[in-house]
Amino acid sequence: MTNTRFKFSVSMSVYNGDNPLIFRVAIESIFNQTLMPDEVVLVVDGPVQEMTKVIIKEFESLHAIKVIWLQENMGHGFARRIGLENCNHDYVAIMDSDDICVNDRFEKQILCFIKDDNLSVVGGSINEFIYDISNIVGKRLLPCEDNEIKNFLKLRCPFNQMTVMFKKEDVEKAGGYLTWYHNEDYYLWVRMSLSGAKFLNLKDVLVHARTGKDFYDRRGGWKYFISESMLQKYIYSKKIIGFYTLVANITIRFVVQCLLPNKVRGFIFKKYFRD
Repeated sequence: MTNTRFKFSVSMSVYNGDNPLIFRVAIESIFNQTLMPDEVVLVVDGPVQEMTKVIIKEFESLHAIKVIWLQENMGHGFARRIGLENCNHDYVAIMDSDDICVNDRFEKQILCFIKDDNLSVVGGSINEFIYDISNIVGKRLLPCEDNEIKNFLKLRCPFNQMTVMFKKEDVEKAGGYLTWYHNEDYYLWVRMSLSGAKFLNLKDVLVHARTGKDFYDRRGGWKYFISESMLQKYIYSKKIIGFYTLVANITIRFVVQCLLPNKVRGFIFKKYFRD
């Protein structure tokens, strides 16, 4: 497959809390593709473990990786923004430091942009696994077509953020990545929708997403609830949703994130929010 016009970058970040061995598997999956990236930009978000540094140096010597070292941990949104600013190509794929790309992920996404140059974002499905990719505990499928995605956006985040590839100029047109506690990605998709972006999700699984016992802990608590509630109010202020949808969205989030014990929350997510 030729890729002269559709050169793309991969943007990834790593921080001190990431397991170096898991990070190695994640970055290996970027270079085990049927269509190789033209550039990989790695943001090191503050001090990291010595083994992580060794792995970074190793891959720097083997591949064309651009590494940006931040002196202190600045957080998810800031690292995403710095990574995007340092990408040189028109198309950018997002990769998380603990997940595993399916080996034809990038080829499938670039083919979508080749077929429809009006697309702004192409995402896909994920398998969620614990410890090993053979131990799948959930699968998150999302609406595929633009109008379906934008309707789903009124209720929940419409992309599996670790699967997305997008046009850099369309992300920048919407203001790029901005900090919003645990919701930087959802906030971006809302702003891109308002700016006229065209969305697509593939049914295909593009990424094996690593989860664990604390996975649903991170989806609960007052801080998370306040962040999501404020985002729902922002969506309402932009007239994407009406008042009753706003109240319903906030009420559901309050019950799930603040009132339910972690085990019950985990059951709810697996039963109603996963396939």
